[in-house]
Amino acid sequence: MAKSDVDIHVEDIAVANAGKIAILFGLLAVIAAGPVRAQDGKTLTITDDRGVKVEVPLQPKRIASISYFADDVALALGIKPVASTYMTAGREPDFLLGLTAGMKQIGQRAKPNLELLSEAKPDLIVAIRRYTVGNAPQLEQIAPYVAYNMELLDGSDREIAELSRILGNPERGLQLNKEFREHLAEFAAKAPKDVHPRFAIMWGGETPFAFHTENTAASIVAAIGGENIAGNMTPGGEFGVDLSLETMLEKDPEVLFIYDSGPDRPHEDNPIWQELTAVKNKRVFYVGDQWVETNGPISREIVLREAAHYLYPDVFPVVDVRAEAAKIVPAEAQK
Repeated sequence: MAKSDVDIHVEDIAVANAGKIAILFGLLAVIAAGPVRAQDGKTLTITDDRGVKVEVPLQPKRIASISYFADDVALALGIKPVASTYMTAGREPDFLLGLTAGMKQIGQRAKPNLELLSEAKPDLIVAIRRYTVGNAPQLEQIAPYVAYNMELLDGSDREIAELSRILGNPERGLQLNKEFREHLAEFAAKAPKDVHPRFAIMWGGETPFAFHTENTAASIVAAIGGENIAGNMTPGGEFGVDLSLETMLEKDPEVLFIYDSGPDRPHEDNPIWQELTAVKNKRVFYVGDQWVETNGPISREIVLREAAHYLYPDVFPVVDVRAEAAKIVPAEAQK
C-alpha cells in the first residue's frame, strides 16, 4: 500500500492470558447495559463514543454501515443493512459471505459519499468515529448517527452489546460475546505453551504501519501466545505505529500479517524485506478485511481461527472463512 493510503488509515494491553480477557469482557457486558435507555418504546437514547447522546429508533429497519462493523453485527443477528462502505472497491468480504454485494455501496470507509448515503434512506447510520466526526452535522441531517471507535479489543464487547440492543436483540449480542470469550480461552489452552512467535499486523507500504497489542486483531493473536513486535500503546497514543523496515529487521518478526489492499506492495521492493525471518521462512500472510475490521462478532471469530492456524499450523487447521461465517449468520440472512 502506498504511503498516502497508510496515512489515511493512520488518521483512522498486551493480553496476559485468556482468563483476564474473559473477566474484562464480563465487566464490559455489564457496563454496556448502562448507556442505552428506552424513551417511549419506539426510540432509545444512547451515548456513543463521541460522548454524544443520540436518540435512535428502536429496531431500525434501514441500517447504513460506515465501516463493516454494523454489517457484521446486523448479519450475525439475521438483519441485512441497506447500505455499506467498502475497504477495497469491488471486493465483497468473504467474512460477510459476500452479502455486501446486495447493499448500496456508499464509498470507501475513510471517504463515505453522503449523497449516495442519503439515497439509501437509512433510519440509522452506524459509523466508525475517526472518519466521520468531521461530517457529523451532515450525517445527522440524513438519519440518527451513532459513532464507535472500533479499534481496541477492550471496546469490542461493549460495542457489540450496545448495537445488538439498538437492533432489538440484546440477548443474542451477549451470547455472541460469551461464545467468543469461551472460544478464545479454548484456543489459548490448546496453543503450545512454550512457543511465542514474534509477529506484526500491518498495512504495507514504504514505511509499514503496525498495530499495537491493544488493537483487536493484535490482542487476539497475543492472547493465543504471539509476541507483538509493535508493543503496547503509549497512554493517549495511537492504536498503531510506523515501523521502518530497519526497525522491523531489528525486531525480526517470525510471522507477518499484512492487510491485502491490492497489488501495490512497495515494502517488498526494499532489500531489507528479504532479510526478515518471516519472509525467509515464507510466513508472510496477506490477510482479508476482517483483520482490520475486527470488532464485530463474525470477524473476531474468524481472525481467532486464522491466527491460530498461521501461528501454529501443526496444531490448528486451515480456515474456510465462508464456512465459519455461515455458522454465525442465520440462514434466512444468507439468501
